[in-house]
Amino acid sequence: MPNQQKKVIFCMAGMLSFVCALGVVTALGTPLWIKATFLCKTGALLVNASGQELDKFMGEMQYGLFHGEGVRQCGLGARPFRFSLFPDLLQAIPVSIHVNVILFSTILVVLTMVGTAFFMYNAFGKPFETLHGPLGLYLLSFISVAIFVPSVAGSCGCLVMILFASEVKIHHLSEKIANYKEGTYAYKTQSEKYTTSFWVVFICFFVHFLNGLLIRLAGFQFPFAKSKGTETTNVAADLMY
Repeated sequence: MPNQQKKVIFCMAGMLSFVCALGVVTALGTPLWIKATFLCKTGALLVNASGQELDKFMGEMQYGLFHGEGVRQCGLGARPFRFSLFPDLLQAIPVSIHVNVILFSTILVVLTMVGTAFFMYNAFGKPFETLHGPLGLYLLSFISVAIFVPSVAGSCGCLVMILFASEVKIHHLSEKIANYKEGTYAYKTQSEKYTTSFWVVFICFFVHFLNGLLIRLAGFQFPFAKSKGTETTNVAADLMY
């Protein structure tokens, strides 16, 4: 593939990675991961509510990795509330899983930025011409390892989605939040749906998979993969002197 086409492909991959990094950073701070509705069972049972009467006992909330807000209803009018997962809900949520979600999200951002730098360096720089000697050998080896950044970052994105989904579905995160410090009333989750921030992570996972295909399409090979005989001699000489 001509060098100009390779530059275009690497530039496209770099721009996609940069946009993904910004998207994940934004997603981390927004309460738009889950939107849930829940029923006040205690109030509905007391008045034996059914049909449209249940609407007076339906509440809703939306939350993210750090904070959220919602409305509780138990037949006496709406009660807005806000909450912070740290430190308010530490006793209610599965802390280890939630911390891992935040950790892998952070790693995803870092690897995405590393991938952006790698793509841009190969699009606008000349790594094989500008790096020589032993230092060049080590730096080029590091750049070759960076080829795997899209796959590792994609794996982190997949882990974020799996861990968060298990936290919500298996550990009933929404129900625990709704019932936190509610001694009189009991709430039961009726519906949950993933919203904007969760799908941003999914798109980021897909983009990293696409970037891997772009690398392959560009025909990128590891440094020192060709003409091993002459390159081995040159490398040995560089290391000796």
